[in-house]
Amino acid sequence: MDSVLDNFTKTEFISICVQNPRLVKEDWLTHVDYEICLHSNSMCFRKAASCVRRRYSEFVWLRHSLEQNALIIELPKLPPRIPFFSLRNTEQVIQRMKGMQAFLEIVLQSPLLLSDSRLHLFLQSELSITKIEKCVRGKTRYTVAEAIQRSNSGYISRLEDKASL
Repeated sequence: MDSVLDNFTKTEFISICVQNPRLVKEDWLTHVDYEICLHSNSMCFRKAASCVRRRYSEFVWLRHSLEQNALIIELPKLPPRIPFFSLRNTEQVIQRMKGMQAFLEIVLQSPLLLSDSRLHLFLQSELSITKIEKCVRGKTRYTVAEAIQRSNSGYISRLEDKASL
């Protein structure tokens, strides 16, 4: 019995969930963002559990970035862009969330894509797309590992504040 449990606990898993859509109003603009929760015991990830919020346009950026980095892999499609997307249209919201989750589930099955730092920063840090790109290129005062490990702690913001002094 113990050997069965030992094997079970040694089996790597990656669980991803896209949930909790939220309407965000910034000045005159409004968008929807979604919570992405990741749980894993895989050595690929810095944190065993994390939750970040991302919007659809950031998923589009991620797909494009992964496509540029892994030309030989056919990436899954994202749900189509809906011109008049509405948070009040429950069916649209559910379909988009399911589509984004399916996209991530497929991406996370590819060892080549799992080696992309942008994917890890997208899933496990609060960095904006611009800051993810800078971090990956080594143009920040923090490493990819630091950005992920210290996400939500305010550490990265303090480093950036020091850099602007």
